[in-house]
Amino acid sequence: MDVAKLIIVFASCLLMFTSCCHSSSHFNKQSTSLFIFGDSLFDPGNNNYINTTISLQANFTPYGISYFHPPSGRFSNGRVIPDFIAEFASLPLIPAYFNPQNREYSYGANFASGGSGALVETVPGLVMDLKSQLRCFGDLRKQLRKRLGDEKTEHMLADAVYLLSSGNNDYLSLVSNNNSIYHNYTNEQYVKMVVGNMTRVIKGIHKRGGRKFGILTTMPLACCPGIRAFQVGNTNCNQQLGILTSLHNQILSKKLKKLEKKLDGFKYANFDISTAVSNRMKNPSKYGFKVSDSACCGSGPFRGINSCGGKRGIKEFELCDNINDYVFFDALHPTEVANRQYAKLFWNGDSNVTTPYNLKTLFQGEQL
Repeated sequence: MDVAKLIIVFASCLLMFTSCCHSSSHFNKQSTSLFIFGDSLFDPGNNNYINTTISLQANFTPYGISYFHPPSGRFSNGRVIPDFIAEFASLPLIPAYFNPQNREYSYGANFASGGSGALVETVPGLVMDLKSQLRCFGDLRKQLRKRLGDEKTEHMLADAVYLLSSGNNDYLSLVSNNNSIYHNYTNEQYVKMVVGNMTRVIKGIHKRGGRKFGILTTMPLACCPGIRAFQVGNTNCNQQLGILTSLHNQILSKKLKKLEKKLDGFKYANFDISTAVSNRMKNPSKYGFKVSDSACCGSGPFRGINSCGGKRGIKEFELCDNINDYVFFDALHPTEVANRQYAKLFWNGDSNVTTPYNLKTLFQGEQL
């Protein structure tokens, strides 16, 4: 199975200044900032501004076709999950930290980099890994202290919400043999390293003033179009990916519970995006979709080959007629409609989808 490109699929196949949208679900508290860390599920276009390859970028059509003109660099046809969270919290779109035009961070910053993992060895040298994103947050904190003063900065950071999506690329990388140095590790050992690195970053954010966290589980990578396209017979899921991601979500859940007891003021919302996506893949019509086994944009079986846009080595690609009918835009990334659904669950879902709090509760700061 040629999954060697799938780390890039998730990066390339897993900006910014627009007016703030409003809806009846908004919580009107504009002072709460939002800081975002992670991979291509959250990247608003940071990879446009770092030394990387076109395979790790999405700043060309048809990416962004439903909302951003020109394309922003988001790995979707429109907005991604943090964009909707910002909308629900009555915030503007949170800017990409690496965009050189950005000098104002009153509402927060987005450090996420498509292709990045919790491990430095995941796509090394071409992305901003999670540890590097933490370092950038530390640099921004110093800038804020100079501009706002220590007291205002610490209040801002303590009141802010921090979103994190990581781990997906670490597992894609292992399965695609990119992380061959880890092949002698057991699945559990490898997952504990990934979760351990995530934990260190969470602790690092906490040390720098963060208290309220929104954290995603991994995606259900094993059965996504970009994985199934390379399976024998194109029908089966990847068993190893299924084991790794399931184990990750279990270990992460236990670790977060321990952090809540250990770290002063630490509160979190752990969103089970794995189940949310799986539900829509199994029963798309229940959630307003028509197609869940194929991507809207790409080529090959299930349009799961990473060719969307024709700039990643394969010029020919297909684009579906009605993007809103699809759960997946490309091989591993959700459509804008799906992203909005996931963001709503993250924002005000019950304990079946986000535990022990949801993001609306964290933004309100009540009963914590």
